[in-house]
Amino acid sequence: MPARGSAPRRFAASRRAAAKGSGDSGMTAIEFVFLTPILFFMIFATVQFALYFFADHVAQAAAQAGARKARATADENPGGWRGEARTVTDAYIRQLGPQLVVSPDVTMLQPEPNTVGVEITARIPTVFPGLDLTVHARSSGPVERFVEEGG
Repeated sequence: MPARGSAPRRFAASRRAAAKGSGDSGMTAIEFVFLTPILFFMIFATVQFALYFFADHVAQAAAQAGARKARATADENPGGWRGEARTVTDAYIRQLGPQLVVSPDVTMLQPEPNTVGVEITARIPTVFPGLDLTVHARSSGPVERFVEEGG
């Protein structure tokens, strides 16, 4: 019959022998130091990716709303459709992403006589210093006209 307390002594002795022979006592800290910056970069890149695509969607929605207004009013108000479309476009940007779509450059388009549209180019905020990203959206379509039956 083994003496009392011999099992814990054997266990402690095997732990000391494993710790002496392994030589990995600081590897976890070293791995943490090397992998943490990569993990943070991946997190920030994911956030930047989301910011870019959300800003792109905001710019596209604003361009489409402005183009809808331009198409609806260009026949009735040949000179004033630009102001009305600009107002709708600015309102969309203010509502959906005022801090996301930075300094938008909104241009009213009339590429053909019966076609109107809106083009937006804007900067977006970045999480990486020195990175300059812009979004570009364009929407255009034919002017809507009311035509009486038979004419």
